[in-house]
Amino acid sequence: MGFAGAMVVAMAVDAFLGWPSGLFARVGHPVTWLGRLIGAIDRSWNRAADPPALRRAAGIAGALLVIAVSVVIGWMIQSLLPKGWIEIVLVGILSWPLVALRSLHDHVAAVAKPLRAGDIAAAREAVSRIVGRDPTALDEAGIARAAIESLAENASDGIVAPVFWGALFGLPGILGYKAINTLDSMIGHRSERHEAFGWAAARIDDVANFIPARLTGFLFVLLAPRRSEALSSMTRDARRHRSPNAGWPEAAMAGALGVRLSGPRIYQGSITNEPWLNEGARNPLAADIGEGLTVYRRAMLLLAGVLAILAFA
Repeated sequence: MGFAGAMVVAMAVDAFLGWPSGLFARVGHPVTWLGRLIGAIDRSWNRAADPPALRRAAGIAGALLVIAVSVVIGWMIQSLLPKGWIEIVLVGILSWPLVALRSLHDHVAAVAKPLRAGDIAAAREAVSRIVGRDPTALDEAGIARAAIESLAENASDGIVAPVFWGALFGLPGILGYKAINTLDSMIGHRSERHEAFGWAAARIDDVANFIPARLTGFLFVLLAPRRSEALSSMTRDARRHRSPNAGWPEAAMAGALGVRLSGPRIYQGSITNEPWLNEGARNPLAADIGEGLTVYRRAMLLLAGVLAILAFA
């Protein structure tokens, strides 16, 4: 955990500043830069005429290339920095764009505000920015459920996981992780085009998120208003989720709030019958999003506190 202090700096800067829209308009964002590279490889190497085995091999090579480029860039930049506390501060500032602490909070809060006011249309519009399911069929419970699930899952792969790998390896770790996560987001899904080509991206992402997902779940349990229910929900239901990792923070959050999450949902006009997490509990409402954000804020503060202790130990 040689760069634990750097990750505290990154979290603190992001909590106060986020990623300013003016800066985004001028230079974009490191994830969008990664997205352009992944998109170019996908267009060039993922050929529909190729057999599945060749497309899988191309996907493996493409994923490894993107990850290697990201790690090498991180290592080169870090190797040029002066050593000591100056390095820690500079690594933290350079890692700041890769920690989505404030962005996640603000996007989920933007769903809660119109939902509390009874503006279902505005809440559907807000939730459509953070989830892939069809928002037109969502009622209050469906919108709240989608927002809380997104909060729980993205707390893991948007904050805890990059901070975890950044604390271990500095810029190479956090940049490498963001490459893995962006690969999974863009090509790691089971569509006709990406079933073979995105196979490696999805598997690598599963490995990279194994520890952070479980760590996020336990952070939620520790800060939950219903701690025993959060723990029992997580240990009982996490493995029922379609993802080997997302079920841990989602099931913990479901128990923490005393609601049920996951369950059937609509993607591109088709119903997917996902199992319930914390089945038997009530459906979430607008107020539960606010309570979920409170758990999230406390968990991130605890994470930053633990990292600070490790940095000074």
